[in-house]
Amino acid sequence: MNRLVAATLLFLTASNARADKLVLVAGGGDGPDGSAATTAKLIQPFGVDFGHDGTTYIVEMQGGERLRAINARGELITLAGTLGKKGHSGDGGPALKATFNGMHSLAVGPDDCVYLADTWNSCVRKFDPKAGIVSAFAGTGEPGFEGDGGAAVSAKFGQCFCVSFDFDGKACYVTDLVNRRIRKVDIATKVVTTVAGNGKKGVPKDGESAVNAPLVDPRAHVVDARGNLYILERGGHALRVVDREGKVRTVAGTGKAGSSGVDGPALKAQMNGPKHLCADRDGSVLIADTENHRILRYIPGAEKIMRVAGTGKKGTAGVGGDPLKAEFNQPHGVIVHPRTGEIFISDATNGRVLKIVKE
Repeated sequence: MNRLVAATLLFLTASNARADKLVLVAGGGDGPDGSAATTAKLIQPFGVDFGHDGTTYIVEMQGGERLRAINARGELITLAGTLGKKGHSGDGGPALKATFNGMHSLAVGPDDCVYLADTWNSCVRKFDPKAGIVSAFAGTGEPGFEGDGGAAVSAKFGQCFCVSFDFDGKACYVTDLVNRRIRKVDIATKVVTTVAGNGKKGVPKDGESAVNAPLVDPRAHVVDARGNLYILERGGHALRVVDREGKVRTVAGTGKAGSSGVDGPALKAQMNGPKHLCADRDGSVLIADTENHRILRYIPGAEKIMRVAGTGKKGTAGVGGDPLKAEFNQPHGVIVHPRTGEIFISDATNGRVLKIVKE
């Protein structure tokens, strides 16, 4: 047993020895902007990330079209966007007057700015919390595929569903779903390149060069501390990894929608429309298995998948109790707090953000 597997299993054993508790973070109420986060109204919360100052950022998708935040007083406030208004306007001006279209994801960069996957505008935009300004970062807003090797801001993307940074913050990765590619923006040069996917639809062969391989429909990605790029496929119902040598292989999922096989070999486990993932501090990968209404954990080395939260039944029950006995309604996001290790879950259709804490 290698050290990563041993450490992961030891971590999980220790975690299971303590009681986990599911806690409400934000949403689920009807409170207006500025209300306490746990009594405020959230509309389709999809993405969560954390500022270096401790701010919790939340992006609302369709119906919300806003960037929200939980401030130091525990209030839920709006930082960017106009409630329910779709559009692509406001770059270079006040963020509260900007419009977005179907934001699915966000990521806090090394500059403490918030990078927004403005999905149906086919671009990534940047919010500066100090200036209160939104600006263009990658993509012109016109759908298409062009610009590799040139400035990211002048490139074309086909619906940006996920945005995240690598472990050292030197590159920003974008899931370009329509083009079936994962693309990378070098932070120093602002140049964009493709790192996975050749634009064709198909299941990649294990060991194939990632940039020459097809993908089914990449929905999200994450780069772990070792430099491995994980790609989650919604319609492919699978998790794939691109190693540091640029070779791709499938590590979890059968390729068919289902819910069986969890708590066993990862390649025999079924998922149903998984839509987001993150790397945990122990090297494992957490997956929002959206249409199965649960959160899973893939353990590299051991090549197993475990259920972390959710019974698989759609509902609202379980807040304040065991996460494994809880119900969700299409969880679209999962992320680990970098300091506390708590797992945050975007329970999108229930309009709330939850977290798993240790008792």
